[in-house]
Amino acid sequence: MMRVLLDTNVVLDVLLNRLPWEAEAAAILQAARDSNLTTAVTSLSIANVFYVGRRHVGLEQAWRVVRECLNTLEILPVDAATLEAAVSLPGKDLEDSIQIAAAIQSGVDAIVTRDPAGFTVSPVPVLTPPELLAKLRNTTEQGG
Repeated sequence: MMRVLLDTNVVLDVLLNRLPWEAEAAAILQAARDSNLTTAVTSLSIANVFYVGRRHVGLEQAWRVVRECLNTLEILPVDAATLEAAVSLPGKDLEDSIQIAAAIQSGVDAIVTRDPAGFTVSPVPVLTPPELLAKLRNTTEQGG
């Protein structure tokens, strides 16, 4: 089974019902619920989802989504080693570099993001949500 790190924007697409991306992000989370995929996020993403969610959909909904993330997603830690690895990457965005460092440390198969341009320095394969869903469909059609 494939194990992927979801970038913060994918989780926010579901939380904020951001069109046209919400359906793809929801399909990814459904694939995880159906045990066709293991999904992870960083602890940094949880904090960012809460911060953005609180401002856009309110405190109650933001807390609900955080709890759902904790119950359904693998949470990858962001510790001093992750941060040291992130700042050593040549990327321009610290948050993206933290995601890459966490992905490397945890050994995920891919990072799933709508912003692949922010992950050009990643040694971990980067997929957009449509690319991941196509890969999952191909795996299912081929029998696993």
